[in-house]
Amino acid sequence: MNAPRNWAHRKSIAEAIRGLDQESAPATLKRVLGPLDLVLVGVGVIVGGGIFVVTGNAAAQFAGPAIVLSFLIAGLGCALIGMCYAELAAMIPAAGSAYAFTYTALGEAAAWIIGWNLLLEYVFAGSYVSVGWSGYLVSLLAQWGVPLPAALTSAPFAIGARGLTTTGSVINGPAFLFAAAIALIALRGVRLSSIVNGVIVALKVGALLLFIGFGSLHIHPHNWTPFMPANEGFGRFGWSGVLRAAAVVFVSYLGFDAIATLAQDTRNPQRNVPIGILGSLGAVSLLYIAVSLVLTGLVSYRMLDSASPLSVALRAGGPALTWLSPIVDLAAVIGLGSVVLVVMLAQPRVLMAMGHDGLVPPVFARVHSRFRTPHWGTIICGLSVAVLAGLFPLSILVQLVSVGTFTVFIAVAVSVLMLRYTDPDRHRPFRTPLVPLVPVAGFLICAGLLIVIPLRTWAVYGIWVALGIATYLGYGARSAARLRELGQIPGNA
Repeated sequence: MNAPRNWAHRKSIAEAIRGLDQESAPATLKRVLGPLDLVLVGVGVIVGGGIFVVTGNAAAQFAGPAIVLSFLIAGLGCALIGMCYAELAAMIPAAGSAYAFTYTALGEAAAWIIGWNLLLEYVFAGSYVSVGWSGYLVSLLAQWGVPLPAALTSAPFAIGARGLTTTGSVINGPAFLFAAAIALIALRGVRLSSIVNGVIVALKVGALLLFIGFGSLHIHPHNWTPFMPANEGFGRFGWSGVLRAAAVVFVSYLGFDAIATLAQDTRNPQRNVPIGILGSLGAVSLLYIAVSLVLTGLVSYRMLDSASPLSVALRAGGPALTWLSPIVDLAAVIGLGSVVLVVMLAQPRVLMAMGHDGLVPPVFARVHSRFRTPHWGTIICGLSVAVLAGLFPLSILVQLVSVGTFTVFIAVAVSVLMLRYTDPDRHRPFRTPLVPLVPVAGFLICAGLLIVIPLRTWAVYGIWVALGIATYLGYGARSAARLRELGQIPGNA
């Protein structure tokens, strides 16, 4: 029962996927998603905060027009890690995603840390996108002559020179209400969520294609000069700024990570999950690069530090583009919903897997008998996202997501290497090419981008990890050991 004796316990792959095909059970997840659904889920969450929200902030503060290079670096890292995800998701098609992979490859303690990081990654990603949604909504309503009071549309807390400060605002009300509404959709079931996501994806991709098409006709090449602004200190322009921006925009590729959490909602997951992961990554890569080029060509990068940078760029383009601004704002207001929706689907399923293993309270393992969703996890995830979005600004939330994401991706790369060594004969429906080169390269890119994360962000992340370790030692390790000793797995209800 002593926690230190349990930390290295590893699940077998058979244990990790046991019971996944029990479709007759009264309260299990329902397999309704096909390959196109998964690609749309990936596109729905990838094409979101990165384009509509984070791009402007990263260009203005870190990279300038060279934000294009940041997207290329982040995209390369994600492609390498995406192939690792595809192999593991096909071999271990369980709802826990990276948590389940790590449990089989690296053991219980590592799995706990990854699950804890996924909690950070998804909840904070949902929060920063909700803040971005609020910014676009306020911009759109202002254009329609309906200004909203700043006290009810901005965060009451901010980071200043002396740490956390107050702004005089009460709450970011639109962000809070938006997150709560999306949680209700996720609660009602994955089929409804998939339909809503598909409609949203069509709308926002169409708007971005309009932005690229019409915006490219009004680019001012002098805005790309200098393409890489002179360095103003570590992480601020120059190559170090490009790398820091890559670390920030990495969160833009969060979608393929979330696809793996839907394995138990998917028909033939061994085939369809890799298609969803790699297909969605490929579909958005050119879109990201094209939008960032047009964005920095329309307006000086220094003007893009906004929660709605595409609107800033279009308004700067004058009457020839102003008409497109409300269309893009409306697409962002609608489109960012799919990002938060996927987060609301993914995080509860990770908690469900951890609940089955006893690492978190068994209430998280319960599946609603009617909606076939992990309802308690969805409710708590929704409330957490809403509260964070209502209280904190974009800059705090984005960089914390980056740290959590990199840590998870590193664990996935290491898991591929470990399982290739410990279980080389296992059937792999999808095999990562050029092993060990691909996972090692993905590992090095993620580790390198971690270096440029600000120390202030590391301090907050350190508090989060310390809290996670304390929770594991105080509850998770002992509860999991007790369940293994009794041969029990939390049931559904």
